[in-house]
Amino acid sequence: MAVRVICFFQPGCMGCMEQTPINLEVGKVLNIEIEEIDAVKNPQYIKEYQLKVTPTIVVIKDGEVKERLEGVVHREQLESTLKKYR
Repeated sequence: MAVRVICFFQPGCMGCMEQTPINLEVGKVLNIEIEEIDAVKNPQYIKEYQLKVTPTIVVIKDGEVKERLEGVVHREQLESTLKKYR
């Protein structure tokens, strides 16, 4: 099954604004889509993924959360994390 990568954000979050271009760059390099979901507009995910901070990146494989990265994740760390699940 394919890997699903979701980045939860909220409007006005400075860390989220910093994370978006990192996600785009890593997505291009690894040819993987990193979905961005507004946690405020989709509150059901707050409980489902036990979100405490934004941004939070969740890596899901075979329907199971394999990794959770909270706060701003720099390019190198995000790339190395996602490479494990390709």
